[in-house]
Amino acid sequence: MDRERFQELVTRAIDSLPEEFYVRLENIDVVVADWPSPGQIASVGLRRGQTLLGLYQGVPLTKRGHRYGLVAPDKITIFQKPIEAKCRYEAEITVEIHRVVKHEIAHHFGIGEGRLRQLERGEG
Repeated sequence: MDRERFQELVTRAIDSLPEEFYVRLENIDVVVADWPSPGQIASVGLRRGQTLLGLYQGVPLTKRGHRYGLVAPDKITIFQKPIEAKCRYEAEITVEIHRVVKHEIAHHFGIGEGRLRQLERGEG
């Protein structure tokens, strides 16, 4: 899939968020990269054989105090090649992009990895 089409799918995933979440995406950039860098992989402690599909880098809303301001935007990176490697068809890629975007935005809202795994498994 070319980058333009992939980026369009990421934009659609963001635009499809419920309004109450979309309006709270403050000071955040969402970008697409081919692959995670070694530093990005190390920053989340992945082991050999594990794949990074997306990454949130920044200060979650729950950690921002009254002195938060004049800082570089938080960044969500969606990694195109690992998502394409995991999926066979565009429809699968679209579903996976939506899942990864929601997952990384949840980190922006302060939801940790353990809680996200519970929610993704439907454990309330």
